[in-house]
Amino acid sequence: MGNQFTEIAPNTPFLPNFQSLHVVIIGLDSAGKTSLLYRLQLREFVNTIPTKGFNMEKIKVVVGNSRATTFQVWDVGGQEKLRPLWKSYTRRTDGMVFVVDSAEAERMEEAKVELHKITRTSENQGVPVLLLANKQDLPSALSVPEVEKALALHELSPSTLHHAQGCSAVDGQGLQPALEKLYEMILKRKKMLRHSKKKR
Repeated sequence: MGNQFTEIAPNTPFLPNFQSLHVVIIGLDSAGKTSLLYRLQLREFVNTIPTKGFNMEKIKVVVGNSRATTFQVWDVGGQEKLRPLWKSYTRRTDGMVFVVDSAEAERMEEAKVELHKITRTSENQGVPVLLLANKQDLPSALSVPEVEKALALHELSPSTLHHAQGCSAVDGQGLQPALEKLYEMILKRKKMLRHSKKKR
């Protein structure tokens, strides 16, 4: 399995030999992070209790026409007292997934503060960010452009690749294209890092 990527993607020689991509799911409490994790892993909706620490699952995802890759996903609790721990999990991660509850307009400012705080730490400079606007199945949900504006995604560092995607842990809508985009951003960053090292 160690050579999985070179076997699957022979046309991307810049990829190192690694077993899986390390991804961290963060966001405010009750945003639906753990439900999204289990929707991805089990292909069904799981009603969960608040995460007191973290969950870790390996998820195999088919990207593109036929390539499959493994994401090692860390789902970290979003309660206020746990948020200082996020940086311990995001250190050296390949990508961050920031989840928001699209139906909680009153918490968007709080989510914005936390998103910008974690992406601006020195260890996370340039780490790709996938914003999942969860609970799009609810009639009160803000649209993806409204969520993007509320979280001021345009103010993220120019070096931070980011993408916003509407989704629902209940029916799984939006998750496949979201993961494909995250995979694409991670590969793009790895390629950029490799080229910058060559220039030194």
